[in-house]
Amino acid sequence: MASDIGVSVDDWSPRDDAREWLSLEDPHEHRTWLFDVTFLTSAWTCIYGAGCPGIDTEPAPELALGCCSHGAYLNGDDDLAHIRSMIAELDAEIWQHYRACAEALWQDGEGWWRTLVVDGACVFANRADYPAGAGCAFHVLAERTGRRPMDTKPEICWQAPIRREDHETVTGHVYTMVREWELRDWGGPDTDVSWWCTSSANAHVGSQRVFTALCDELTAICGPEIYAELCSELDERAASARLLPHPAVRRRD
Repeated sequence: MASDIGVSVDDWSPRDDAREWLSLEDPHEHRTWLFDVTFLTSAWTCIYGAGCPGIDTEPAPELALGCCSHGAYLNGDDDLAHIRSMIAELDAEIWQHYRACAEALWQDGEGWWRTLVVDGACVFANRADYPAGAGCAFHVLAERTGRRPMDTKPEICWQAPIRREDHETVTGHVYTMVREWELRDWGGPDTDVSWWCTSSANAHVGSQRVFTALCDELTAICGPEIYAELCSELDERAASARLLPHPAVRRRD
């Protein structure tokens, strides 16, 4: 059964950071899903290659680095094993740094496996002057082998800008939030990310709502049954009520 938590937009002026949420009870496990309606019904879209300034201090769309400047964290042993298997499929035509890096992954002091950063960006990010074109080598691999990019990329790379958070109570019930990555998630006041697309009106120009455009990603995150219920609820809400615009759009207006 679905229930609403959050705001009604009919009779008040929302704060800039106000959001709508939707909760869905999982019929198969002790889990409540909490979905960020404001983001999932927004017109956000990835603008890589279409004016994305990158996440460093100075805007540099000409470098075509997108959000790859700081490399990627791998999410556990399965993600590590998967990416190692994908690396084995890369060659010099697909990956600019194929011959330059003996080991493209490293483990930091906290135990996280990460992709190496070379010359200011992830080792798997081909640069704008590369013959195969700028962009993720794993993305190129997917295109050349008929797979989805989410089947070849690190988990955080195909999930972003969606963020999944699990919060377990003392009774063992899990509340799982599915929301957007926000600038504060990258470190708050001390973040080394200077610009983030979901917070910018420049990226809220898509032709589809996020929950439709990222169907495969959301299905992988919450499963086909919950995703179908999510779509039904959001379609009904869009048809019967005025949705709260995303904060980035409200700030622009």
